Amino acid sequence: ADGTNVHAFDDPELFKYPIAYLSEPGYWYPSDSEVLGLREYLQKGGFLIADDFHFPEEWRVFEQAIRRVIPTARIDRLELSHPIFNSFFTIKSLHVPYPGRLGEQGLMGEFYAIHEENDDKRPVQVIINYNIDLGDYVEWSAESLYNPQSTNEAYKFMINYLVYGLTH
Repeated sequence: ADGTNVHAFDDPELFKYPIAYLSEPGYWYPSDSEVLGLREYLQKGGFLIADDFHFPEEWRVFEQAIRRVIPTARIDRLELSHPIFNSFFTIKSLHVPYPGRLGEQGLMGEFYAIHEENDDKRPVQVIINYNIDLGDYVEWSAESLYNPQSTNEAYKFMINYLVYGLTH
């Protein structure tokens, strides 16, 4: 579409972008060609943000797909001390509610990563936002739809991801 940069993972145009964003990965069923394209993208230093999923079934679908891309991937739960949370803003808490009703009911974000060669001293290739939809906070920030404090925190996470993805 004109004015967008939405690409399939097997589109050679993707290699023009150091950062890719995958929304709703709980419904992601990549083709064999997309699996190979994303694998090559990540191997060449691309950085993937997976955001906006929260049901256990969605985690299962995502994990099956990402393991096709990186069969040996170890998915590490991140602690606040991880460098990605201090790449621009200093994130003070990983306690961020899911936007809207689910967050009000207590659903809190969880943050995971796949590091190069499964070595947590190496750069993150894939950041995984589970039980959270940071993109929704950002998308609707002008509408005051969600708690401003949570919206501000979501921006900090996303800016940190962008800075990290551009510098690692």
